[in-house]
Amino acid sequence: MSENGKQSAGKIFGTLGAALGLFIVLAAGLTFLKAEDGPAGVLSWLYRTIGLGGQADAIDQLGLNPVASKLMIAVVALVVGVGGIWALFIIVDRLVDLLPDKVADALRPYVFITPAVALLGFFLVFPAVGTVARSFTDDGGALENYKWAFTDPAMHIAFRNNVLWLIFGTGGAVLLGLLIATLVDRIKHETIAKTLIFIPMAISMVGAAVIWRFMYYWRPESASQIGFFNAIWTWLGNSPVAFMQKIPLNTFALILIMVWLMTGFAMVILSAAIKGVPDEIIEAAEIDGANSIEIFFKIILPSIKPSVITVTTTVFIAILKVFDIVFVMTGGRFETEVIANRMFSEMFKFRNFGRASTLAVILLIVVIPIMVMNIRNLRRQGIGA
Repeated sequence: MSENGKQSAGKIFGTLGAALGLFIVLAAGLTFLKAEDGPAGVLSWLYRTIGLGGQADAIDQLGLNPVASKLMIAVVALVVGVGGIWALFIIVDRLVDLLPDKVADALRPYVFITPAVALLGFFLVFPAVGTVARSFTDDGGALENYKWAFTDPAMHIAFRNNVLWLIFGTGGAVLLGLLIATLVDRIKHETIAKTLIFIPMAISMVGAAVIWRFMYYWRPESASQIGFFNAIWTWLGNSPVAFMQKIPLNTFALILIMVWLMTGFAMVILSAAIKGVPDEIIEAAEIDGANSIEIFFKIILPSIKPSVITVTTTVFIAILKVFDIVFVMTGGRFETEVIANRMFSEMFKFRNFGRASTLAVILLIVVIPIMVMNIRNLRRQGIGA
């Protein structure tokens, strides 16, 4: 065998050996993550291997500290999930390099795309199909599940609240974001103003709900009010208001939190779109005698329509699946329940998997046309065409 042939054979066997070793490591890591006593078992085995049988016996009898166990799981998950996938791509890329150039060039894109598509299929498509199937088979079958979803009085409240969230939450965030984006360009410290308005986007929904719980906090009239709104309200001489117990005020109070969170997102996107409107068009309109309102509604707004649609659909989808705010603030009590919150209750409280799956399917059906509209809008803009 020639020297080049020996080198090629060495590369092939070396790469295949590395692939086999990586497969063994990944399999061991996944087995460790799946095992209930994985951290304790591995640590006990390591102690016995190095001759520390006493420590191993102590772990077998008493178990492992929960914090230490979670840390071990986190480390293994990072090594397997990040390092393992990184190593896998390198090894497969080297295997592709061993093929003829034309075959390698044609195959290499699929090498990098296939794992991502496979993961999406496993974690999104497969569960979605299982959810649809479960809605047709569990808890009395499709007829009972979907009949319950559309006839149960509690579900009527959830649907009503979702409609209110979608109308006032989406409309409020987009309109307020558009208004601020239009006005903020005219002030001196634009960057500071935008930063302050965008800051809520850096807060999780759970964090925002905790903040607003203190804002809406209520105490009996005889006690001092520590909630922001009630402190002002009682200072004006009124009785304190239990905002989260007043129907339907409580639902609109919850929607306000979402508007506060999403306005910054809408403002940033729409502000960028407004800055993209050519100055020549606006100057021509001003020369023709158009005032600021006419310029906004007849020139700026039509020009940024695709961006408005994108922002609206994005906020719409985020609000459609809202759960965190309702769960933290009221837990769905006092007629504040929404579909996602009800789905959580059916799944984890009442163990009605068929009903929970039915609600998930309903949300999926509502989201699909919005996603289609968003994709078409992006294609009209030349994105992903």
